Amino acid sequence: MILQDLDCRQFYNVGLTEAERVVEQIQLDASKNSVERNRLGQFATPNSLAIEILKYSKTLLPASEGIHFLDPAIGTGSFYSALLRLFPSEQIESAVGYEIDQDYAEVAIKLWAKTLLKLHIADFTEIPPPEHEVLRSNLLICNPPYVRHHHLSKEKKIALKRLGIKNTGVELSGLAGLYCYFLLAAHSWMAQNGLACWIIPSEFMDVNYGKKLKKYLLEQVTLLRVHQFAPDDLQFGDALVSTSVIWFRNTKLDCNYLVDFTYGGTITYPICSSKISSKTLKELSKWNYTSISLLQKNDIQAETKLYDLFEIKRGVATGANDFFILTLEQIDNLHIPFEFLTPILPSPRYLLDDEILSDEQGNPRLERKLFLLTCRQPMEWLQVKYPSVWSYLQQGERIGISDRYLCRHRSLWYLQETRDPAMILCPYMGRRKSRNNKPFRFILNHSKAVAPNVYLMMYPKPQLKNLLLNNPELIKPVWNALNSIPIQSLIHEGRVYGDGLHKLEPRELANAPADFLLKALEDYSHRT
Repeated sequence: MILQDLDCRQFYNVGLTEAERVVEQIQLDASKNSVERNRLGQFATPNSLAIEILKYSKTLLPASEGIHFLDPAIGTGSFYSALLRLFPSEQIESAVGYEIDQDYAEVAIKLWAKTLLKLHIADFTEIPPPEHEVLRSNLLICNPPYVRHHHLSKEKKIALKRLGIKNTGVELSGLAGLYCYFLLAAHSWMAQNGLACWIIPSEFMDVNYGKKLKKYLLEQVTLLRVHQFAPDDLQFGDALVSTSVIWFRNTKLDCNYLVDFTYGGTITYPICSSKISSKTLKELSKWNYTSISLLQKNDIQAETKLYDLFEIKRGVATGANDFFILTLEQIDNLHIPFEFLTPILPSPRYLLDDEILSDEQGNPRLERKLFLLTCRQPMEWLQVKYPSVWSYLQQGERIGISDRYLCRHRSLWYLQETRDPAMILCPYMGRRKSRNNKPFRFILNHSKAVAPNVYLMMYPKPQLKNLLLNNPELIKPVWNALNSIPIQSLIHEGRVYGDGLHKLEPRELANAPADFLLKALEDYSHRT
């Protein structure tokens, strides 16, 4: 009797059921021809995408809030499966799904029979919404049917248009696809302040029939984020359509607010990120990546730049890294005194963390410890005082190091250019497929190590320098703000090569916007 009272979900193996669901999904898709699937818009959400969407959605919900889940086009339950995997069972208080296709619905009913999912075989757009607030959803996730307008009958279009007007006051164009009507139909199913996430074609951001939908997103709800996948990154292998994912909250804001626009990569690790004001979006005819990028590019020209706050220089160019940059083992073997050595950072690829800690001597706490050899004394003096150093430099002359371009243009071929350690560094080149899908990153350096010329060294100008000297704890907000600069802003300022390698010269980085940094400084001043 006690066992019967226990929540059956705690005995439910989501992983095994998900594996079974994938098999059933493949068999169902194979049983239907492409014409039939196109007519009904049946394009199942891949489990990996469903997981990523629910994972991000979870960050937008209070952990203490009970979940009332709704999927108006549930299919076999990809989103529901992800919900069970990512949310504690005790947090999920109800789950409802609608599916018009009986074949998919019956599979879902069988798969999730031992859970609390209530699945209805019905056309969601023909079901009246709940009358009471407590019955409405605070987490609505949907991949609506991708049915183009010409597959909708005249009678169905009229009914859908009336439904949209009834729920939201928005009258859609006759060219709108079924997914647009689904989104408006679901408005009355959402609880106040409830969260919604929709996977829809990116075309709505650029076409005329999408204007009314964009107006709804900006005026009747609070648009939180729009993520657009790259056109060649097809999320549905059997549907040649560019995909976007949008999140909004069922709260109407009368004030101007910022919307996150991300592009490419994944939801978790997009290639580009921007914050665009709702006021600007209302005036923008297209929301695609190119339009947002151009808008951002123009906006940046009027903003405070990094050059207003930092002097930016390339790291030390030795002219022969293999000769002048030494490991501890080489130093020991060559008997080079440490007075001729300066700690220097390794290449960015050897930095596993973006924060470099320091030991008591000021050396970076890194597994790969390197030191730069430099000397102001002439060879004759070294021969008498430090024969080991003289011997090593003699070797450099024999193998032609002293004849290299940079070396031969120095007063002493082995005297390195002077660089003070910089607390903020930025690798000057990178690829989009690097860690976090960011070609550029900012590194916080607590050590006395200088950087080689694969880094850009950022030195605060007097006003910021004094502020940091008086408030050392401010360096981390500054560092975090730099890493919040939209990656597209940095990409725009730099250049890209055919193999996908992005580069930033000091002057180009200096031209990047500093608004995130100014905001961090302003927030700090308000706190203190």
